[in-house]
Amino acid sequence: MLRATAVVRKAAVKPDRVVDTAWLDHEARQSRHLALKGHGGLEFELDLDRATVLNDGDAVKLEDGRLVEVKAAPQRLLEIRAENPARLVRLAWHLGGEHVPAELHGDAIFVEDHPALAELARGQGCRVSPITRPFQPERGEAHACAHDHHGHDHHDHGHHHGHAHDHHGHDHGHGHADHEHGPACGHGHKHEH
Repeated sequence: MLRATAVVRKAAVKPDRVVDTAWLDHEARQSRHLALKGHGGLEFELDLDRATVLNDGDAVKLEDGRLVEVKAAPQRLLEIRAENPARLVRLAWHLGGEHVPAELHGDAIFVEDHPALAELARGQGCRVSPITRPFQPERGEAHACAHDHHGHDHHDHGHHHGHAHDHHGHDHGHGHADHEHGPACGHGHKHEH
């Protein structure tokens, strides 16, 4: 199968090299290894040598030099709003403490549709509405889940997957793309502090 082995960021994508478009949700846009079928029918395997996040408008480069553009697919989310900014800021602080991927705006926060997150938001006095739209959470260290700082080892916590993400240069042998996330640390296990 044709492989895509490199990422081309949006600013460097040349439209004349794009041969298909892949609509991917947030989980798939974090994957290193994934069998994909473009909107136009092109089948290929994403086979990146390291973990990265694909953004809307980026492309993956096929072995033959052609590009497949990546688009953020609509998915089920929670839109969270509040009567004042302080409530949203407090909620954002709680979400960050749990390493929950969140898309932040001045008047709203968007998170994956999960009952525990809806309950957390309502507990902070916020209004929660289910919606469907592309999810583009904040990037950076917030989702990096620095496991080595929490004092727990990596045991089997109910999901089987081959993953890889980099925690400040430490590969813990797992990533987030091949399973469902829970609300704590974005992947279904809680940290003991």
